[in-house]
Amino acid sequence: MSDCIFCKIAQKEIPSNIVYEDDTTIAFRDVEPQAPTHVLVIPKKHVKSVMELSDKELAAHILTEVIPKIAKDEGIAEKGFRVVANVGEDGGQTVPHLHFHILGGRSMQWPPG
Repeated sequence: MSDCIFCKIAQKEIPSNIVYEDDTTIAFRDVEPQAPTHVLVIPKKHVKSVMELSDKELAAHILTEVIPKIAKDEGIAEKGFRVVANVGEDGGQTVPHLHFHILGGRSMQWPPG
């Protein structure tokens, strides 16, 4: 999508603080962090949300390889962290491109909000 900010980040049209990248996925620091560690993980191809994620290989790659690697690299794997994927307006999704928030470096409270 030509007007999607996350597509532009994935295509490196907009600079970001990248912490991970491979052929299908890119991860970068959130510009408005909600925790000491706040990384966004996105597929490079445009997928609107979890509701449109039909690529099982991509989903498995992100959830079983990318997120655990980033958590280990960021030093938050041992104490714990939160993974969040907001969906739709009521779910708090502000960018219509699938993204997973990795939040850590502090104790997470429940309910989240």
